[in-house]
Amino acid sequence: MANESIRRRLAAILAADVVGYSRLMERDERSTHALLMARLKEVLEPLVAIHQGRVFKRTGDGVLVEFGSAVNAVECAAAIQQAMAAANTDMPEDQAIVLRVGVNLGDVMVEDSDLYGDGVNVAARIEALADPGGVAISDGVHEYVHGRVGLDFVDAGYYEVKNIERQVHIWRWSPNDRTNGPNKTAAEPQPQLPKKPSIAVLPFDNMSGDPEQGYFADGITEDIITDLSKVSGLFVIARNSSFAYKGKAPDIRKVSRELGVRYILEGSVRRATDRIRINAQMIDGTTGGHLWAERYDRGLEDIFAVQDEVTRTIVNALRVKLTASEEQRRESRGKVDPEAYDLLVRSRQSILQFNSISSTEARSMLERAIAIDPGLAAAYAWLSIIALTDFMNQWNGATPDNLTQAFELANKAIDTDDTEPQGHHALSLALAFMRRLDDAERAAERAMELDPNSANTYTALGGIRDFQGRHEDALALYTQAHRLDPQFDLSLHFLGRALLNLGRFDEAETAFKRRLSLAPRSDMTRFYLACLYGRIGRHEEAQRFWREVQEVNPNFSIEHLKRALPYRDPNLFNRLVDGLREAGVSI
Repeated sequence: MANESIRRRLAAILAADVVGYSRLMERDERSTHALLMARLKEVLEPLVAIHQGRVFKRTGDGVLVEFGSAVNAVECAAAIQQAMAAANTDMPEDQAIVLRVGVNLGDVMVEDSDLYGDGVNVAARIEALADPGGVAISDGVHEYVHGRVGLDFVDAGYYEVKNIERQVHIWRWSPNDRTNGPNKTAAEPQPQLPKKPSIAVLPFDNMSGDPEQGYFADGITEDIITDLSKVSGLFVIARNSSFAYKGKAPDIRKVSRELGVRYILEGSVRRATDRIRINAQMIDGTTGGHLWAERYDRGLEDIFAVQDEVTRTIVNALRVKLTASEEQRRESRGKVDPEAYDLLVRSRQSILQFNSISSTEARSMLERAIAIDPGLAAAYAWLSIIALTDFMNQWNGATPDNLTQAFELANKAIDTDDTEPQGHHALSLALAFMRRLDDAERAAERAMELDPNSANTYTALGGIRDFQGRHEDALALYTQAHRLDPQFDLSLHFLGRALLNLGRFDEAETAFKRRLSLAPRSDMTRFYLACLYGRIGRHEEAQRFWREVQEVNPNFSIEHLKRALPYRDPNLFNRLVDGLREAGVSI
C-alpha cells in the first residue's frame, strides 16, 4: 500500500522569519543578506544545537527547526529572541534583523531529512501571529510546557489562519513585555476572532495639504465605519477604538490582534474645494497581505455614493450578502449639500470634545446644517443628544425642559428618515431619562435592527435594562458593547456599574479601576468606587475616593444624580448612597 512508505512522528516545530524582510532588502539587499546570514550562524544555529534541535529547512528569510521536546523548542525560541535583541542593541532600528518565532506540537511526515504535514503548516501560521521580537505557541504546546519553563505566556485567543479549517488558539511571550517580569500585572486576554467577517477602519490620512482639514478625513472615516456597521453580516469595530491608532503607524497584524478582527481598512482623503479623492485598501490582519486597493474621485455632493461603493466593495470581497432591507435602505440615499455635510462632520468633532463650550459650538453648526438641508435626519438626532448631554452634565443653563427638547428632536429625526439609526438611538436615550423605560427599550431595539454593530446602542439598551433592574441582561449587553469597542474606556464604567448592582464587587472594582487608568479625571467612576468600598467595609478608601470626586468636580451633586438616573426601583440608587453613609461620608 502507498501509505506504507510514509513515516510519521510527533515533533515540536519552531518556525522563524524576519519582520519586514522585503523592506530591508529593498533598502540594502547586500547588507541585509549578509547580516541575516551572520545572525543565523552566530546566534540561531548555536542555540538550536544547545537545545538539541535540527534545522531541516531554510526559507530565504527564515528557518524551520525540529525538536524532540516541546520544552526544548520553547526554551530555544525564547533564547533566540533574547539573543537577537542583545545583538540588535547598537543597530539602527530600520536596519536591525528582528524575528517572529512560532512553535507548534504536531504530527509530521518524514521524507529523507525534510518534514511535512499539519504540524509544520500550523507552526508557520502561528509564527505570523507572533509579535516582532516575540514568540507565539499553540495551545497544545502551552498545555505541555506550562509550569515547565520560566516564561509567562499571555492568552491571545483564537485565530482563523490560511489553509487551516479549525481556529488556532495561541499564546504569546515577548522579552520586553512588561507582563512577563517578576512584578507583572494581569493582562486582559485579547479578543477572539468573531465567526462573522470582522473589520476595523483605521483613521484615513489627511492628504489635503492643510492640517485643518484633518476633521474632514476623520469624518469620512467615521461615516465609512457607520456605513459598514449597518451590515448585519459583518462585525465592525466602533469609531472610538479605531481612532485609538490615529497619528500612529501601527503594525497591522498587531492592530488585528488587539481589536480581535481579521481585516483592516486604511486609506487617505484629499479634498479640493468641493471634490474629494479617497484611496482605500483592505488588508488581512492575520497575514499582513493586501486584498484590494481602490481610488474614488468624485464631487463632494456624491459622498454618500462613494461611501456606498466602499461598503459594497468590502461586502463583495468578504462574500457577505446584504439583506433585502439593507439593499432597500442603500437605494434611497441621494446627494448631499457639501456645506451641510461639512457642518455635520465638524459638529461631530466638537461633540467628541465633551464640554459645555464644544456643546454650544456643535449645536450652532447643526442648526446651520439643518437650515441648508432640512432633510438631514442625523443632524436632528445629534441635536437631541446634545440637549440630553447638557441636562445630564448641567451645562449651558440646562433644565428639565432639555428632556422635552431631546424627545422632540429625536422624533423629528425619525419623521425625516425612519431608517436613520441615530434617530432611534437618540429617542431611546430621551425616553430612558424621561423614565419611560419600556418605550425606550423598543426604540433601542429598533436602532439595533438598523445598526447591528453599534456599540453605543448596545450600551444604551444595557443602560435601560440596568435601570429596569435586569442587571444580568445589562451585563451581557455591556460586554458586547465592550467587544465592539474594546479600547473605549466608558464601556468599563458601565460594566462596573452592572457588576456592582449584581453584588459582584471584586469584578466591579477591577472594571472601575481599569476605567480610571484610562480616564483618570472621571468623577462618576470615582463616585461608584466610593459607594462600592463603603458597601464592603473599606471605609478609608470610600472616603478617599469621595474626596477625589469633589476635587475633580466641585459641583458634583448626588441629589441631581438621584433625580437624573431613571432607576425603576429607587432603592437601587439608595443602596449605593447607603454605602457612602456607612463609610461616614457626610452627604
